[in-house]
Amino acid sequence: MNTYFIFLLLSFTTLAFHGTATTHQQQQEGSLSFSKEANHGGGGKGRVIGVEGGPESVVWVVQLSDLHFSVHHPDRALDFKRLVGPALSMINPSLVLITGDLTDGKSKDLLTMKQNEEEWVEYEKVMGDVITRSRLDKSIFYDLRGNHDNFGVPNVGGSLDFFSKYSINGKLGRRGNVNIITIETAEWKHLFVGFDSTMSVGLRGPTNLFGHPTDELLTEIDSELSRCNFTKPVTKISFGHFPLSFSASSFSGRSLKDIFLKHSLSAYLCGHLHTRFGKNLKRHHHLSHHVISSEKFFQLNMNQMPFESAKNCSFGAPPVEDFWEWEMGDWRKSRAMRIVAIDRGHVSYVDLNFKSGAKKTIILPTFPLDSRFMSSSSSRLKYECQYMVPRSYETIRALVFSVSPILSVTARIYDSRPGHLDMVMEALMRKNSDKSSRGDLYLAPWNYGAFEDPSPDRFWLQIEATDVMGRSTMTELRPFSVNGRSAKYSWTWKEFFVMGVQWATLYYPILWSALYFLFFILLVPKALLVFSKQYTYKNFVTKKGIIDGIVWVLQELCKIVMVWYGILGYLFYLILFPWCFGQVFTDGGNIGYMTYMGWVVKTFDSKDTHEYIGSPDVMVVVLPHLVFMVLPATLLCGALAAERSVHKERVLSLSGKKEDDYSRKNDRSLSHDYGGSRRAKLCLGVRWIRKILLVVCLALCWKHFMNCRVLIKAYEMNPLIHFPVYSFFVPLLLAYAAYKTARP
Repeated sequence: MNTYFIFLLLSFTTLAFHGTATTHQQQQEGSLSFSKEANHGGGGKGRVIGVEGGPESVVWVVQLSDLHFSVHHPDRALDFKRLVGPALSMINPSLVLITGDLTDGKSKDLLTMKQNEEEWVEYEKVMGDVITRSRLDKSIFYDLRGNHDNFGVPNVGGSLDFFSKYSINGKLGRRGNVNIITIETAEWKHLFVGFDSTMSVGLRGPTNLFGHPTDELLTEIDSELSRCNFTKPVTKISFGHFPLSFSASSFSGRSLKDIFLKHSLSAYLCGHLHTRFGKNLKRHHHLSHHVISSEKFFQLNMNQMPFESAKNCSFGAPPVEDFWEWEMGDWRKSRAMRIVAIDRGHVSYVDLNFKSGAKKTIILPTFPLDSRFMSSSSSRLKYECQYMVPRSYETIRALVFSVSPILSVTARIYDSRPGHLDMVMEALMRKNSDKSSRGDLYLAPWNYGAFEDPSPDRFWLQIEATDVMGRSTMTELRPFSVNGRSAKYSWTWKEFFVMGVQWATLYYPILWSALYFLFFILLVPKALLVFSKQYTYKNFVTKKGIIDGIVWVLQELCKIVMVWYGILGYLFYLILFPWCFGQVFTDGGNIGYMTYMGWVVKTFDSKDTHEYIGSPDVMVVVLPHLVFMVLPATLLCGALAAERSVHKERVLSLSGKKEDDYSRKNDRSLSHDYGGSRRAKLCLGVRWIRKILLVVCLALCWKHFMNCRVLIKAYEMNPLIHFPVYSFFVPLLLAYAAYKTARP
């Protein structure tokens, strides 16, 4: 994530306006009974994995994301190689999903972002070692392309597309943008749909930040999720790299959210954001019944309550359209891994942190579900209408993975109603007995009806496991609600900005709001001045009105004619002309140019021109420049002009001269006339406010040149040749304004 974008996120808190084919597939030792290619709609192919052995009711998969293997940070790959293989061997998942950003693609100073083949070679070697040490079938590993894996890639399958050459999906021939995997047990089916929504033409960073699903991709995902020809109940899960808050709409205006709601997806698994923005980057989506909904722009809470309607338990009633979105964090710094389990339709997960080393015991409660992050409206409706599978409610269940034999597993339930946690149930869990087992599922019978309660966070669950070495492992306390009610949970401000705000939808409203505001503060004071409605410092002091003061400052700006016309012309330049010209692909080649609508580039064969790609990704350059450079520079010029006006008023008041007389004198005569007056010396010689404004001008110029340095490094540009107007307008504007206001 770019530093510019962090500043952007801090500024707009209230704006709501405006492949699928797989190759040779073998049985997974101890867990796969068969695997085959099955033809699916549209000519695509998807893998069907049949699992046998206990426990029959549950399957589990592992997700990893944002590995960012880097030549400058070898510890990431070394830790992955050392820790992940043994962990996968202990967990024995049916699938391993690696959801993007496999390599880093950044220079040591983090400013140049393009593909590095050395990092891909390392990724290939490390994954080969991990697969060998885990003793898992290579074909159950699915890795996706992230935006870092797409930096500077002009076309898929070309010489710079190292993902196709070195990734697991690429080496196994999974060339499509959609991967379909069905995991089948004796009583349930689990449909996993993974997809690649990176740019079709990969730009260098930082303007490569969003997912760009096309209409063709959305149609293919829709088709795969539409499969209802299952004779068993089915749970649908999708996985990709980009959160929905960082996914643009397609050309026709459709979005991934529309597709997922249509098919009542259970969960969407993603990465991209990393844990530095927070550990609760989850979001519950539901269909809005309002014609005009703010959720098009933002959602305030993680699990915002859906529109309340009458409960409909009749046969053939439309299903509740909702799903969970779970961003998992990153391996890059957090060394994170996630295990996702599906237990008779109940989807749960546990996040692991390997920063402190390998895990000896891992516990994943599969029922009851955490009411903060896992309960859904559809689960509540099924419970209230008695459509749920009764036997799935009759026991507390948890998967336990351990390097040592487990002696005991205990479930404890606490009641929080007294104002503190009182233990109301303690039960020894027994292991599910099977002749052959893929993993250990522990169960404890309970009277779930005794824990029905209107409050979704009254009762809390904790599970403890003890192994033969005497090591005790406990899960975190988690609230649960057997009737499917969701506990309200609020994001932190950073979590809201990256998960709750739809930045792709807000880009143009914010952009045009900023431009209109700049035109407004330039044109309205000018019009008032032309029509003889002049605001002065004396009027401001007399009325003490904030509006009068602002208009007075902006009218003083209008009096510096060259500055005023310069800012107005610069705004038209930013709208009508390219901002910069630069190298957008890894090895140079054709130069593209950037406007506020995106980049215009040509492919290497110079046959195809791609217009305005990288929108809304260019917002990380466009919006910070307008909001944090042009607007402050405009206000600073006005402040300098106003300070000069105040200084002139004070000099006139001390001299007792009229303004016309004053204008005929030079500074030397004024100094002579008032040399004996301390007040005059203070007025003429100090001007502390001006000095403070000049320091602010220097700070703004320094920040602007630092921003230019980032673009120079990112796109190999020369500021004098490739973006002279962008580079020098703001500093020259401030310098000229300082010069014109130096003398009263």
